Formats: sequence, C-alpha cells, structure tokens
Amino acid sequence: MPRKTSHSPLSVLFITPEIHPLIKTGGLGDVSSSLPSALRQLGVDVRVLIPGYPQVMSGLKNKRRLVDLGPLAHFPPAALLSARLQVGDSGEIPVIILDCPGLYQREGGPYMDPSGHEWPDNALRFGLLSRVGAILSSDASPLKWRPQVVHCNDWQSGLTPAYLNTHRGKRSATLMEIHNLAFQGVFPPGSVAQLGLPADSFNINGLEYYGQMSFLKAGLYYSDHIVSVSPTYAREIQTSELGFGLQGLLSGRRNQISGIVNGIDTLEWDPSSDPHLNRHYSLSKINNKSANKRSLQQSLGLTVDPDILLFGMVSRIAHQKGSDLLLQVAPHLTRIPAQLVILGSGEPALESQLMQLAKNYPGKISVSIGFDESLSHLIEAGSDCFLMPSRFEPCGLNQLYSQRYGTPPLVHATGGLIDTVVDCIPSTLSDGTASGFLFQSMNPNNFLAGIRRVSTLYRDKPAWRRLQKNCMSKDLSWRVSAESYLEIYRSLASGLPVSQTVA
Repeated sequence: MPRKTSHSPLSVLFITPEIHPLIKTGGLGDVSSSLPSALRQLGVDVRVLIPGYPQVMSGLKNKRRLVDLGPLAHFPPAALLSARLQVGDSGEIPVIILDCPGLYQREGGPYMDPSGHEWPDNALRFGLLSRVGAILSSDASPLKWRPQVVHCNDWQSGLTPAYLNTHRGKRSATLMEIHNLAFQGVFPPGSVAQLGLPADSFNINGLEYYGQMSFLKAGLYYSDHIVSVSPTYAREIQTSELGFGLQGLLSGRRNQISGIVNGIDTLEWDPSSDPHLNRHYSLSKINNKSANKRSLQQSLGLTVDPDILLFGMVSRIAHQKGSDLLLQVAPHLTRIPAQLVILGSGEPALESQLMQLAKNYPGKISVSIGFDESLSHLIEAGSDCFLMPSRFEPCGLNQLYSQRYGTPPLVHATGGLIDTVVDCIPSTLSDGTASGFLFQSMNPNNFLAGIRRVSTLYRDKPAWRRLQKNCMSKDLSWRVSAESYLEIYRSLASGLPVSQTVA
C-alpha cells in the first residue's frame, strides 16, 4: 500500500456502533467522536461509519445520499448517506451513515430494546455494519474515497477483518481495538452461514469460540494489528484472569498488540467554561470549585456542609465496577464522616440495594438511577474525591475527567487506572506527580483503607490543594495518544511492522 505523502493525507475508516453526542452507552461513544476529531487535527482524513439509528438520523442534518448498496447477499437492502458531525468547537467529522431502516430504525438503544433485552437480530445488524465496512475498505467499494486503514472498534465491527480476509482484490490494512474484552459478540454457530462467511472459517483458527462464533475473536484473529486502550490492560488480557477465554490468542499475538491510553475532549470537559456548572473555576481560580459542591449538596438533598468530605461516583452499576464493594463500605464511609453521591444504572439488584442505602442515610448518601449529563458534570466538579473501585478497567474516562476538574480519584489498581493515576504518597506529592489514590486487591478492607487515606489528606488543606493543582496541571488531551495512533496507521499503510506503541 502507498506511503503517506504531503499531497495525499493518510485515509482511515473508523467503524463504531456509537458516537457522542448522538448515541452512547459508555466510553466508546466518547472516544468515537474525540479521537477522530484529534486525528483530523493531525491531518488524517478519517471518516466515521455508523448505523443509521433514529438518534443518528435525527441528529445529523444536511444528509446526502451517497449510494444505494442494494440487497447484499444475506442482508436486506441498505444505502449510504454522508453528513458531518460538529464536535464542540474543534471542528467537524465526516460521517458515513449506514441506512437500513429494517435493522436500525427502532426504539431503544443500539444493542437492546426498550425493555432491556438484546435485539434478537444483533448478529445480522452488526454483521451488516462489518460487511459494509469491509466493502468500503476494498477495491469493491462504490465510493471514490478509499481508506488505507480501517479502524474497527469492539465486537460490533469485528467481522470486518474476517470479510476482508476472504477478499481477493486490494484491501485496507486492519486495526482491531479492544475497549472491553468482556463483550465479545457471541452467537450460535449457524450465524456463520447466515452472515455469508465461509464454513471453513468456523474453527479454532478463526471464528470459533467454545462451540459458538465470536465477532470479537474474528477481529482479533484476522486483523493486522490490535490496540488496547491502555498498556496495562494490554498485558492483563493476555492472562487467564482477564483474558475471558481469549488469552491464548492474544498471548500468541503479543508482538502485534499496542496499548494506548484514551484522552478526553478538553473543550467539553473544562471547568472554566462547562455550561453544566453552578460556577466556573480554573487552576488559578480553584477556590470557585466550592460553589459547585454547595450546589451539588443542595440539589440532591445532602446536608450542606463545605467542610465535610464528599465522594462522587458516576458509573454503570455493576459487579465489574465494584458497586457491591461500595455497598459494603458505605456505612463506614458515613462515619468518617463523609458524604456519597452516586449516579448510574445497571444491574437491578444492585440498583435496589443502593437506593435502600440512600434511604437508610438521608442527608448523607444520594443515589440517582439513570443517566443525566448535566448531573454527571456537576458530580465531577462538586465532589472532593471521585470513586472508581472497578474490578477491571480497560482505560476509564471518569478518572481523567475528575483530574481535569481538580477532584482526585480513588481507584483500584488495575488496567488503565494504574496508567493514568499516580498514587499520592509523600514523594509523589512533593515532586508534583501525585494525581489521586490507588488501592490494591479488591476487598472491603483495602477500599476502606484507601478512603481513610483520602480523609487524612483532605484534612491537611495545603497538601490537598497541592494535589488538586497537580491534577489540573496534567495534559489529558488526545494529543499524545492521537500521535501514537497515527504512528500505527502509517506503519500499517506502508506494510511495515508496528513498533510496540504505548502512550
């Protein structure tokens, strides 16, 4: 494939099942807008392919029909539309919409119906996304624009490298990114034929995964290179503890795996201009942060007290996120004394227990079930410390948001949390690198010990202020990470080996 020249910018097709602010269920939605935006600022001609959900069709204006795909074998008729997505003040991203009303125009989320059940035809829905991604990444594309690299994200586009493997003409280089290995797109073996994939691809060296077929395994097996969203997670997924049955494949491809931490959109997440805050603040005006704490306490019915330690948590309520661990330590937390604010949704049993916890501790604990963008920003700004007791965390974004907002996080020492939070001990506090607190091993005693470490430092106001300023001084933008992706793209487009890139 041709090298990038000054006359021909590197071209990349970025396939994603969600994109902020149109539709998002987690961090992938944020990454799918902020990373392409950062790459375009580096001169990369990146275009995003996304299904035409109702939220996408209504949220993107000035859509233009590119081409009718007609009935592809094994799939219903579809069309491609073009549009542009405005990303804050940082510019526009070209978007290619996969318009197939029979598969995507329905109420609910991208993966589940309104009652919370997975769509029964998800294999077909995301098989089509992968198939179209493969077509656009080959000489069979009906478009004049051709990508040199196709960047696949999570299982929903995992079949793109598998489809390209069967293509006998020219094709793009393939990169498979793992945002969370726990979600693997596993379907019955009959799906192989239904999706038009060759029967001989259903084996251990291909799509087969413990008797089923896996979209994610296909992407990991057939892609030219693999990226994990943090260096530590890239190592963890090669172990039996966090490999989810794919550790053998990943360990065998260890020389084709890079770890690159996520950045954040520093325009959207900026306490000096955030429209969701009661009062703006910055590194030089950090005292203004306290007004947001008061606003948070008032709005959620907590006792208004500027001196009490306030912990915040915005998270999926799930075992992975340590919600069960929080339930065990919360009563002790209130006796420190401290307050706790939780926003999120997830496993019904854990939601119910957290709501009961709030009833048991009025004025001390607040639990809001669901998601509220404005409240999530206020929690980041109004809390004193942000909690992330995740059992595993590929990268995480909230610990980055919290540092940006001068709200030191307390995190479990795993995955991307290790890579992005420097534990506050005397030496790191004095040299200016400390940016939060780590606790080892997932048990209530260690988590509570971490909370008490936070409480001790919080009472030392000068030390706490130094820690806050350390957090707010960090460069958490996409700049360094986007340059690492660009380095990988260039190697793949040139047919050269990719260096072990970590950022």
